[in-house]
Amino acid sequence: MMFNGYNEGLIESIQSWLKEDVGSGDITTAVTIPFGHESKGIIHAKDSGIIAGIPVAEIVFQIVDPSLTFISHVEDGQRVEKGTILIEVEGSTHSILTGERLALNLLQRLSGIATRTRSFIEVIDGLPVRLVDTRKTTPGHRMLEKYAVRVGGGSNHRFGLYDAVMIKDNHIKGAGGILQAVNRARQQIPHTMKIEVETENLHQVSEALQAGADIIMLDNMTNELMKEAATHIKKEAPHVIVEASGNVNMMTIRGIAQSGVDVISVGRLTYSFESLDISLDLNAKKER
Repeated sequence: MMFNGYNEGLIESIQSWLKEDVGSGDITTAVTIPFGHESKGIIHAKDSGIIAGIPVAEIVFQIVDPSLTFISHVEDGQRVEKGTILIEVEGSTHSILTGERLALNLLQRLSGIATRTRSFIEVIDGLPVRLVDTRKTTPGHRMLEKYAVRVGGGSNHRFGLYDAVMIKDNHIKGAGGILQAVNRARQQIPHTMKIEVETENLHQVSEALQAGADIIMLDNMTNELMKEAATHIKKEAPHVIVEASGNVNMMTIRGIAQSGVDVISVGRLTYSFESLDISLDLNAKKER
């Protein structure tokens, strides 16, 4: 899968994260390993799962030291078994150890998200529904975490508050109702932007349909109620996208997917996952 994160923002973030970790320098490496020492770092998986973040790790090491040689043996999206060699980094031992922790942290977290996403995808395999993430991401890491969801086979919901109108319960309260909220939004947004409305019951679903919502979210409904709502929406307005959200886990997602919804949004993809265990071992070579 192509990584589209080679941009100035990501590079600045990685530089900032390196500064946080390295500060004025890696004192332990400086006082224990002679300057000019060279090694090969072997990065390998200690868990099985879906790998994500190989290009990100490469950026980390290239920022630390452009002279390092970076060779990847797997691609993002590939399932690996415990013990698989993922990457070889060769060159200055000081540079390898300086970038090690950040590169591993990012690889572990992104691979954990991709693995978590793939596990959800496998449960709903064969059903005509799309799995998407939410904005429940780690501050500063949203672009990377949403990338990892795509690597795992999922799709992305809106990136932030600025790229879609999503009218939730508090917006409805503040606006005085669903119809008022949708009308105000429609008058001010471009014709190319869709409006999504969060609903909690059939009455609100009918209000959202009457208001002309493009996407109707069914929030924390039972499977039976979701099926009834989805059937009603498809009958009245077949073009409207139906999204399910709330109480989605590995045990409930297939039932939700069978209710007739088009999209299922799952916050657990990016806030409740287990990082993949990935490690780096040095194979010392020589001193220059």
